[in-house]
Amino acid sequence: METWNQVYDPFGNAWLSTLAASLPVIALLGMIASGKVKAHIAAVLSLVLAFAVAVVIFGMPAGLATRASLLGMVTGFFPIGWIILNVIFLYRLTVEKGWFATLQQSVAGITQDRRIQLLLVAFAFGAFFEGAGGFGTPVAVTGAILIGLGFSPLAASGLSLIANTAPVAYGALGAPIQGLASVTGYDPYILGAMIGRQLPFFSLLVPFWLIWVFAGFRGMIRVWQPILVCGASFAAAQFLISNYVNPWIVDIGASLISMGALVLFLKVWQPAEIWTSPALRGNDPSIGYGSPARPASVGAGVPGDLPGAAPIGRQASSREILMAWVPWIILSVVVAVWGTGWFKGIVNPLFTWKYEVPGLHNMIMKVPPVEAKPKAEAAVFLFTYMSYTGTGVLIAAVISGLIMRFSPMRLITAYFETIWVLRYSLITIAAMLALGVLTRYAGVDATLGLAFAGTGILYPFFGTLLGWLGVALTGSDTASNVLFGGLQKITSEQLGLSGILMASANSSGGVMGKMIDAQSIVVASTATGYFGQEGKILRFVFWHSIALACLVGGLVMLQAYVHPFSAMVIHPAAP
Repeated sequence: METWNQVYDPFGNAWLSTLAASLPVIALLGMIASGKVKAHIAAVLSLVLAFAVAVVIFGMPAGLATRASLLGMVTGFFPIGWIILNVIFLYRLTVEKGWFATLQQSVAGITQDRRIQLLLVAFAFGAFFEGAGGFGTPVAVTGAILIGLGFSPLAASGLSLIANTAPVAYGALGAPIQGLASVTGYDPYILGAMIGRQLPFFSLLVPFWLIWVFAGFRGMIRVWQPILVCGASFAAAQFLISNYVNPWIVDIGASLISMGALVLFLKVWQPAEIWTSPALRGNDPSIGYGSPARPASVGAGVPGDLPGAAPIGRQASSREILMAWVPWIILSVVVAVWGTGWFKGIVNPLFTWKYEVPGLHNMIMKVPPVEAKPKAEAAVFLFTYMSYTGTGVLIAAVISGLIMRFSPMRLITAYFETIWVLRYSLITIAAMLALGVLTRYAGVDATLGLAFAGTGILYPFFGTLLGWLGVALTGSDTASNVLFGGLQKITSEQLGLSGILMASANSSGGVMGKMIDAQSIVVASTATGYFGQEGKILRFVFWHSIALACLVGGLVMLQAYVHPFSAMVIHPAAP
């Protein structure tokens, strides 16, 4: 079988080709935003459209397109769907035993103010799970906890997505940076350091932005002190660890420091006025969808009440509070271990199935100007089933279930109940990943990237937005870096810019696309039980995503051209 060269301008007109390349994502986001098409149906229809665009317009052989789509479906379930399934399984177990209600009470014991609960749970605790596991884990966990604390479904979903931005570039123990290094040839330590000179500005900003969105400007300014403590401690740790230690433990270290600083600060300071509203300030269309007063039944994604779903009426003892945290402590420890290189080095050689997709592996060539010289696209599915974060979550859930004294039979039936509850979400995630993988192999994403690359002096701004687009399309900062990292390096060098700056900007800008990528929105709606309302979540976060991405682009423009920001740029020679 002959190889196929990707075509980036099928019409011989960059504008028309870019428009054609954008059709699948426009259709997907449009259907979801309309609220009239269910997410799983929108995902499948958009996949069909992407298939037609790839084959009919971009000339991709139908056999290659079919294999790429099937590979994407499998990678949609492993690792992302696998994580979500097992996180929600654990959550439902803690709800059924009433332990989640006790955990809710313990968080309220630290602070009853919902603004500060957001800082503690959505931002700091979420950053820990981003650093340890990534790939949807933080939104799944924090969304479930927030809905359990009584936040409205839209607040729990949307605010979890906004909070899960600044930590993303260092997520899953630095996986995005490792991916960026692999396609650019730059030292990952240098890339991590450069990103650490961009994102701390936003690690400081995002907590303020988060509370402003939730409580309004006045509600935010009245608790500026803990917001500053939370954001500044995270930002300082993010900069110091990324520049002077390594890029692998940035999120874990910064999140622990931020949580510790916030909890200690709350021992000497409490807000004069406790904010108890569970809803977004202004119109919150999720009020009436389920009931924040019965949060666990909503979060579990099933109608009616579950045993122990409501907050317990008496004050829990210290032992009960400790036990309520045990499943989440076990989860944190297991996920942290599962993400380490030494653990993967032990289990992957023993428990890995490597499958080179026949008829697709090395059959597609990326060609200039996307690559400096023609390069075959590998198509390998590495089924590293023991080192998947989702496997660690499942093990943590089983251990926790046994500690909670579930019988083995009940654990099995509860697991199948969880699969049934999540069936549409899993279909959606698989279809969306299939779309992302198909467009990558078809060269459709590269066509969009080349449109951004043609912006000349404004390239630092639009190159940053290219990273944003990559994450919005693929759902992963790692995938965006692999997709566009090489293009960023080539284009920036042609324009006389720092390749290190623009490769890093791809990752830093990409983090703001995380809140609007379709997979993350489905994860959020699943975790909070806000099923069928993905369009409302997308409309809520969309403009925040664009605004924050533009701010990152503005910073990169300053770093490219304006002193003293330009002095922050690292200029090593590429290996």
